[in-house]
Amino acid sequence: MLTDKTLSLTLLVMVAVSMTAAFVMSFAATPVIKTFARKIGAMDVPRDDRRMHDHPIPRLGGLAIFLGFLLSVLLFAQITKQVRGILLGSVVIVIIGVMDDTFTLKPWMKLLGQIAAAVIAIMHGIEINVLTNPIQLFSEGYLVLNWLSLPITLIWIVAITNAVNLIDGLDGLSVGVSAIASVTMLVISLLVSESNVAIILAALVGACVGFIPYNINPAKIFAGDTGALLLGYILSTMSIIGLFKTYAIISFAVPFIVLGLPIFDTAWAFFRRIAKGQKPWMPDRQHLHHRLMNLGLSQKQAVAILYCVSIVLGLSAVVLATSGAVKALIFALCFIVAAAGGVLIMRSSLKNHNHTAKDNGECNVSDAGLNREDKEKP
Repeated sequence: MLTDKTLSLTLLVMVAVSMTAAFVMSFAATPVIKTFARKIGAMDVPRDDRRMHDHPIPRLGGLAIFLGFLLSVLLFAQITKQVRGILLGSVVIVIIGVMDDTFTLKPWMKLLGQIAAAVIAIMHGIEINVLTNPIQLFSEGYLVLNWLSLPITLIWIVAITNAVNLIDGLDGLSVGVSAIASVTMLVISLLVSESNVAIILAALVGACVGFIPYNINPAKIFAGDTGALLLGYILSTMSIIGLFKTYAIISFAVPFIVLGLPIFDTAWAFFRRIAKGQKPWMPDRQHLHHRLMNLGLSQKQAVAILYCVSIVLGLSAVVLATSGAVKALIFALCFIVAAAGGVLIMRSSLKNHNHTAKDNGECNVSDAGLNREDKEKP
């Protein structure tokens, strides 16, 4: 008979093997996908000032992530009804993503595809049935959703799928943030002994890490909508079967903290655009990564800062899941205060540097970049 210690060691080995297999497949497949994208014309051509690159770059990198993830899950995970639903929904998402990366679909077409994928997941038993009562956040109160379960699950899957897609604006950003979120969920699933969830999340981590070397600045290939939508879909569905259903943790808060960066950026983008009288799905250059670039940071610096934000949010989620809400909230609050202070100091330093450069008759590099972007705006 296996002991708990042996079971834990066996699970860790399975997690490591799943992650390694996904990494190898994703890493090996990316150059092939890159060549394929060039042949079919799936290229990201910079046509506006939202693009951070100055030459066409292949898309469809999400196919490599999908292949790595799919291979590892089929080999090492238990294919339950819920997992089968996630895989079938992922196929729909990938088809929509490939079509958009190649031909550029209209927003409503992509939305219909995302809804179809979400419905597939729901039909296979992936539902948010219970939430921690937010009014009783520090006690044992729960909200049973009943008939609200289906619409809330649908909204959650579609919203997170789009949220990850919307932060895909800098080299390595969406894939890196997704990898960090996946690691966080993996750690929590190990802590609450969700072995199959842990193996699937390990596959996602490995697939992301295998693709990142080709996607970091300067990127050789983009994940495209294929990758960003896929990552958002898998994270949203896995958070339901791995986080929302576990009574041992505060189910209402943990998924929101893990995916806090894309959720905040998307929510702010929608409110900002509606306040300006714009359509909420119309793109602009006011996302968090754009604002960091406007402060004079390079792509690598902006991505590194957002990685750090994601890591701290992930640590907060782990603390919340293991040590209680008060410690996690204090931890997150301290980080927010420190981050706000850092941004203010950085902004002040940048202004002083620009002022000194102008007094000396020098052309500041960051100013030159900003002026160029302003001129490109219609």
